[in-house]
Amino acid sequence: MKSAYNGVAVPPNGKPIEYAADGAFHVPDHPIIPFIEGDGTGRDIWKASRQVFDAAVAKSYGGKRKIEWLEIFAGEKAFKQFNDWLPEDTVEAIRDFRVAIKGPLTTPVGGGIRSLNVTLRQVLDLYACVRPVRYFEGVPSPVKNPERMNVVIFRENTEDVYAGIEWRSGTPDAKRVIDFLNLEMLKGTTKEIQPESGIGIKPISPGATKRLVRRAIQHALEEQRHIVTLVHKGNIMKFTEGAFRDWGYELAIQEFRAYVVTERESWILENKDRDAKLSAEQIAEMIEPGLEQANEEFRKRVTAEVDRTLDSIYVSHGNGQWKKKIIINDRIADSVFQQVLTRADEYQVFATPNLNGDYLSDACAAQVGGLGMAPGANIGDGCGVFEATHGTAPKYADKDVINPSSVMLSGAMMFNFMGWREPAILIEDGIARTIQQKRVTYDLERLMPGAKKLKTSEYAAAIIENMQTSVAAR
Repeated sequence: MKSAYNGVAVPPNGKPIEYAADGAFHVPDHPIIPFIEGDGTGRDIWKASRQVFDAAVAKSYGGKRKIEWLEIFAGEKAFKQFNDWLPEDTVEAIRDFRVAIKGPLTTPVGGGIRSLNVTLRQVLDLYACVRPVRYFEGVPSPVKNPERMNVVIFRENTEDVYAGIEWRSGTPDAKRVIDFLNLEMLKGTTKEIQPESGIGIKPISPGATKRLVRRAIQHALEEQRHIVTLVHKGNIMKFTEGAFRDWGYELAIQEFRAYVVTERESWILENKDRDAKLSAEQIAEMIEPGLEQANEEFRKRVTAEVDRTLDSIYVSHGNGQWKKKIIINDRIADSVFQQVLTRADEYQVFATPNLNGDYLSDACAAQVGGLGMAPGANIGDGCGVFEATHGTAPKYADKDVINPSSVMLSGAMMFNFMGWREPAILIEDGIARTIQQKRVTYDLERLMPGAKKLKTSEYAAAIIENMQTSVAAR
């Protein structure tokens, strides 16, 4: 640990969060937390959010615990001060102190860094983007029953098209890749890539998939959620997204066998529970529609699957025990987009490849008030960065009007991650009560008849006031 980062001295009264070999975080009473205030509206949002964080900690612990904040730099502020969009000291501070929080950042236009957010995820190996999406009563919504939405999305953060492996149309490098594919890999097939194409590579690996799915299942166990859904487009991309699904199931069975049952296994067990006299062939026909028209090899394969399932887990999962396990299922990506609109309450935890998770998290957030109400985190082994999920909205910068709930709720996530559940509850309760009182920022006020429009700073003060009410109520 350095004494200063980017010229900013480390708070003398604070201590770093430590990460043990067993994967546990050890949080002191005065942890040093680096923060990036963010670009554009980030300045207003961060100021309001920090007041709420400090108030929540003070009300929860009566002075025994306190965050020692350390400003670090990225984005426009870093570029102006250090001529560097993402100084190395910023990355080192996050590594050294383990937990950080940030506002929205500008993506530089032109060459160089594609996205500061993506760069941070990659250089720190923050492989899980975690996006909880829930409804706060009173928030305007485009759907009839937004209260049905209460999911946590675990999005793989390092692979897929976000790996940034691509070549521009018409460049010599693109031509080399296209020539190799056309003349070597596609030789003798009817497939051909047009020579003027831009080319991108979509890598999805078993290691990255399994560590992401592992976190999703661990979260379900810790938070007593009962469904984990693998989202993929494996019907088309069989060796990338289809493999994501297969590796996800493999991880679930290998590492969490006592706690999980796959959806397909549950069908087998349920039919056997209903009638113990059913043969494997009869159960196979019940779980595989149209099996009687299938060829003999396929029928034998499904029957063998039934026998295998009953032999391996009926003692531990049968006789209704499977109903107490976490269901691991999978859904095609386009189907999920429909179902989160029509039957959101059938889903609890999603595990997705990178691009699917990006789309899905925003689509879910749109039902509960938009990105202004959506928190997020990027988590790796030994490190977590919590962040606003929206953009910088520079035309509203320094006007004290923007909804800071995304950063505030990300802070609540951060406190839960640290094991400080009390301030997390106060923040969430304070926001919920303030919205129910129809005291909101302009983005919600314009859609809420009878609401009172508050400035960003006034909204923070109202939340702190409602925290006090919450403390008194308890």
